[in-house]
Formats: sequence, C-alpha cells, structure tokens
Amino acid sequence: MNLAEKAFNKIFPDKEEKRVMKLKYSGSFSDYNANVKYNSHEIVFSLSKKWKKINENIVIGLIQELMLKLYNSRKTTHNMDLYNNFIRNMSEFARKNQDIDPLLRESFDRVNDKYFNGLISIPNLKWGNHSFNILGSYKYSTDTIVITKVLKNNLNLLDYVMYHELLHKKIKFYNKNGRSYHHNKNFREKEKQFENSAEIEKQLENFLKKEKFKHRIKKGFGF
Repeated sequence: MNLAEKAFNKIFPDKEEKRVMKLKYSGSFSDYNANVKYNSHEIVFSLSKKWKKINENIVIGLIQELMLKLYNSRKTTHNMDLYNNFIRNMSEFARKNQDIDPLLRESFDRVNDKYFNGLISIPNLKWGNHSFNILGSYKYSTDTIVITKVLKNNLNLLDYVMYHELLHKKIKFYNKNGRSYHHNKNFREKEKQFENSAEIEKQLENFLKKEKFKHRIKKGFGF
C-alpha cells in the first residue's frame, strides 16, 4: 500500500475508490510543491522530490489536502494538522539568499522598521515578472517574497506591497476543514494600518492603469 492509498483510507474509511491511486516524485516542481491529476482509470499524486525526506505522516497530510480538493470535500485530520504546521514553520529553516537587490532590501528595511519595530527576519527577496495581476507573493516553504518589476519606479507602492507580503510572513495562515485562509479578518485589519492605506489603494489602481497603457503602446497593441 503506497502513501496515497494510506491517506485515502485514513480520511475516507467508508469510501470506495475503484481508480488506481499512484504516487510519484518529480524534480520538475519547485521546492515542496505538489499536484494531483486524474482520469477514469487512475489518480496520480505528483510531489516534489523534496518530500521524499519528510516524515510520512506529514506527507499523508499533504496528500489528504489534495484529496479534499479532488472530491470537493471538507474535513480535518491529524495528518493535515501536521502538514500545515510543517508548512507554517518552514520559513524558519529556509536557506537564505545573500544576493538581494538593493531596492528590495531598502524597501524591506523601511517597512520592517516602521511597521514591525525591526523584528521581522529578512526573507529571500526577488523581483518577479513584469506582471500587472500578481503584484507580490510570499512562499512559506522557501521564505521568499517575490514582487512584480512594475513597482520598481514607485517606492511608496513598492513598500505597500512589501508590507502586504510581510504580513503573510508574520501572521501566516489558518486551516479549517481542509481550506487554507490567508486573508482573514485579522490580516485585513493589519493591512489597513499601513499609512493612508485607502489612498494608497487608489494610487495603486491608477498607477497600474497607466502602466498597462504604456505597456500596450510599447508593444504596439491596438485598442
């Protein structure tokens, strides 16, 4: 019995699944990522190779979370609690990159000093793509904040997005019935504590509209 079958029996003891359940590890994933794919004959759970060295009870929790999405079900298990606690605490042990762009480092320092009393440990900081939709992200498993290059020329908006992502690092997330909640009430209240947050949101919206327009002109797109 592989871990996928064990996970299924633990979370759905009274359920029968006729499709074959397979588990494979792949080097094509970034650290600790995973997915599930299925057809009428089989269900395949694909995990990053990093998961090979992790305690099987934690891996079972990961697979069970994927199963809940697959079956559109809501449950909580001890294994899922172990998995989510593992993810929440991974940032403390993540490898740190010393090669940080000075602009990102300065933004982090400003935000950390002003809003967190300098108590947030510096995460890995990277520029992402020239994205207008995903302005920033925080990855718990690698303790990494990625921010769109669109904000390079607006330090105030850069600091605002940096603050948002650092809140994720500090507050983390909570789980209920197999669902992860990252923007809960506490998070939203903290987010509003950024100076002139309501005005900053308007500025951000207008800034992105202008940048999108410039981008379309530069690329020669029609309207």
